[in-house]
Amino acid sequence: MPAKRDYYEVLGVEKGAEQAEIKRAYRKMAMQFHPDRNPDNPEAEERFKEAAEAFEVLSDQDKRRLYDQYGHEGPSRAGFSGFQGTDEIFSRFGDLFGDLFGNMGFGGGGGGGRRGGPQRGADIKVQLNISFAEAVKGVEKEITVPRRESCGDCSGTGAASGSEPAACPQCNGQGQVIHRQGFFVVQTTCPRCRGDGKLITDPCRTCSGTGVVPREATFTVNVPAGVDNGQTLRISGRGQPGVKGGPAGNLYVIIAVESDDRFIRDEFDVHSRVTIGVTQAILGCTVKIPCLEGEDIDLEIDAGAQPGDVILRRGKGIPVIGGRGHGDHHIHLEVEIPKKISHEQEEIIRELAESLGEEVKAPKRGLFDAFRKRRRS
Repeated sequence: MPAKRDYYEVLGVEKGAEQAEIKRAYRKMAMQFHPDRNPDNPEAEERFKEAAEAFEVLSDQDKRRLYDQYGHEGPSRAGFSGFQGTDEIFSRFGDLFGDLFGNMGFGGGGGGGRRGGPQRGADIKVQLNISFAEAVKGVEKEITVPRRESCGDCSGTGAASGSEPAACPQCNGQGQVIHRQGFFVVQTTCPRCRGDGKLITDPCRTCSGTGVVPREATFTVNVPAGVDNGQTLRISGRGQPGVKGGPAGNLYVIIAVESDDRFIRDEFDVHSRVTIGVTQAILGCTVKIPCLEGEDIDLEIDAGAQPGDVILRRGKGIPVIGGRGHGDHHIHLEVEIPKKISHEQEEIIRELAESLGEEVKAPKRGLFDAFRKRRRS
């Protein structure tokens, strides 16, 4: 029989290594040489057992002290004589292997929790359509939501009146079943009762044994002023009801804001356009414009306004959600140039151009104008 290797050498740590370092080294080796990762590999299984034995000694202060003083014979004074098989390793290190390999039980040890207890209800998402004006000012809306509610005939148990659920025969009411897979003893949710531990032998006819029935619930939603398209409002506890006394889920209301051709939103600022004529731009004017406050208002435009000028109405934009104040209203000026004018209008404009010293194209003369000019001469 070959001599045992030094435990520190087995784990690849120095003799003065801290416990945290020893544990990390063992976890690494256990992952590397685990039998399920190395099927039909006796050498890997031996390395696995060797690492477990080294960790058993070096992780215990008394056994480690005896090992440091007397070598491999020392730990036997504390009652340790090595491991006889892999199953023994699993039973001794169930918690550690649970950390390494997930919700698996070793030797009947703890695995995943039961699923038959209280469970939180599912969340519900709905879309609420509102107008641009409603988004600006805020609005109170009623929405109807499809939900599941506890069945009144069976009080949510799923069992018919006068009967009670029976213990599941497959898991004996535990909600978990144990399977052996190679070296593992795996604990999983019972497939028959789905972790509940009980079976309904006489289901309620109203809810078909589910304990819940479909209902439509109507809620009032307060949409705050300034809400934007795509934003979501959360209403706690208005989702699907919980299972077995668990809390209800949440209701998420996704806001869909209809567009308004008069305005373009930029966060809490708003932009609009106003078109004026040439003479209005030159001389100034008063025009009606749409605004967020309600009815159209009069806007004073100074003489000499230029195309592309922006008139700013401070604090007349969209309310800031959860804050103070409003954004601004930006009004963009457009000057409309007439494409067709009368002969008299052209003469007036030419006189204006002449008075301003501006060169313009000569007037176009048609056949009738030429004939009239010859007759005058």
